[in-house]
Amino acid sequence: QNAAFTFCPTSPVADLEWISKVRVNTQAVLKRAQQIQGQKTPKKQWQAAWLLKAVTCIDLTTLAGDDTPSNVHRLCLKAIQPVRYDLLRKMDMHDKGITTAAVCVYPSRVADAVKSLKAANSSLPVASVATGFPAGQTPLETRLQEVRMAVADGATEIDIVINRTLALTGQWEAMYDEIRQFREACGDAHMKTILAIGELGTFTNVYKASMVAMMAGSDFIKTSTGKEAVNATYPVAIVMVRAIRDYLLCTGHKIYHHVTGQYAAYHELPMA
Repeated sequence: QNAAFTFCPTSPVADLEWISKVRVNTQAVLKRAQQIQGQKTPKKQWQAAWLLKAVTCIDLTTLAGDDTPSNVHRLCLKAIQPVRYDLLRKMDMHDKGITTAAVCVYPSRVADAVKSLKAANSSLPVASVATGFPAGQTPLETRLQEVRMAVADGATEIDIVINRTLALTGQWEAMYDEIRQFREACGDAHMKTILAIGELGTFTNVYKASMVAMMAGSDFIKTSTGKEAVNATYPVAIVMVRAIRDYLLCTGHKIYHHVTGQYAAYHELPMA
């Protein structure tokens, strides 16, 4: 990958002029992904430790058309105790407060999730998708209002989706402006920006979209909605974490990586 910061621009326009010149070395990314996939995975107690850690990073999610207060309530209880007590006891982890990272629902179900967690005396955060999830094709004001509604109902994490048209046509300044408005609408809530990598076409677009999202104020950049044909791959993850590393080296500000699959989403620390 030949994309690397050579200077630290001070204005969004300068940043975006730099972004337009970025190119990603596809073959180098694929080779690195192959190397990572060839590494040995931990076994026995180390594997158990990693799996438990993964559980604590999951956003336990329901994003179905038939979501109701009752199934959101069940999801919240599962998030509070995601692993059977007897298994935790065998590992001497029963008193370590193992929960998922958050519960994630549609904006219309945020109030139900907040109510269920409060009733269970849990401080687990509620995340909400917004901004026309999963396609991001609704009018801008509608997308902004969706964010405001979710925050007002108690969501402390907002998963926005980018307008893929802007990425595919190279309108990076327009994308930056939209994400900045989403950031403002989020207020104190964390903002995770979903790139929908399966619909961006190239590694270069993934890198550029990652950079624009971070410059616009994202706390996390996220691979996908879980609704696309391709949600997350090793090569794309490498491109995204390299963008995170470049941004960290330039600004000193650490952004986090969030991977979405068909059944689970989890937070990851940036690759060194």
